[in-house]
Amino acid sequence: MRDQYGRSIEYLRISVTDRCNFRCVYCMPERGLDWLPKPQILSYEEITEIVRQLAPLGLRRLRITGGEPTVRPDLPTLVRELRAVPGIEDIALSTNGVKLPQMAQALREAGLDRVNMSSDSLRPARIAEIARRNLAFDPIAAATAATAAGLDPVKINVVVIRGANDDEVEDFAALTRERPWHVRFIELMPVGDLAGTEFERVVPSDEVLERITARFGPLAPSSGPARGNGPARYFRLPDALGSVGVITPLTHTYCETCNRVRLTADGRLRTCLYGDHEVNLRDALRAGEPLRPLFERALAEKPKEHELLKLRVGGLKALSEVGG
Repeated sequence: MRDQYGRSIEYLRISVTDRCNFRCVYCMPERGLDWLPKPQILSYEEITEIVRQLAPLGLRRLRITGGEPTVRPDLPTLVRELRAVPGIEDIALSTNGVKLPQMAQALREAGLDRVNMSSDSLRPARIAEIARRNLAFDPIAAATAATAAGLDPVKINVVVIRGANDDEVEDFAALTRERPWHVRFIELMPVGDLAGTEFERVVPSDEVLERITARFGPLAPSSGPARGNGPARYFRLPDALGSVGVITPLTHTYCETCNRVRLTADGRLRTCLYGDHEVNLRDALRAGEPLRPLFERALAEKPKEHELLKLRVGGLKALSEVGG
């Protein structure tokens, strides 16, 4: 299963909803969006059937995303159905973590392997400010619940915003010293409400690593977690149980190793997060047509690289539309 540039595509990110209980400044307008009507959203059975048809072509890894996927009812049911598809080897979840303390054990029992949790601050007031919702979110408690449930690895994603939370870089890095967590610092992507920032609030990953080194000493290159490394570069603090990583869509692009495509909540296969190329799988599925020809066509048209540096984001109003 290769695209026109020879990249092996084995990874599907599945958005199960466009809704979210946060309104993070870099992801969604504070007023929200025009939510998708329910009839347009794929059912769990339809999502599973898409995966069932693509798995024989080489699909091996899945990530459930949103919006915020845990706001969709009975999410463990979907995990259980996807786990039963032959050929699927790995199922992950991207979440803001708010519901992890209540849901982590049920998700693990349903077959979830690992979790990526977003947390842009360790300070309650600042979390509410960035998320523009005060849900009393405790990121340490959420990550601890995931670890206790047996989800492994646990990754904590931090979007670094100059003047908003960049003074917490060292605090996040320190979490990895005594916990087996993997903290990844992500360069801010100017989309949605921040599209006009012209990069002045972007903190380059090299600066992040310099700050961590200044506090803790030289960083050793690391292979990171055993599963799901993706585009991050990993390093380890001296004697740390976990690792720190950087994801660099702006300063060091990684399009040449892209191995993924995205399924939107309404059934569009999007071949690049920041491109505008899509293929409608939902209508074909509901018409009883095979999906393989559509998928093969999509891979043949997958772009070589994104155009984020040109501030072209494929018509996105918010990252939540395609699961980030």
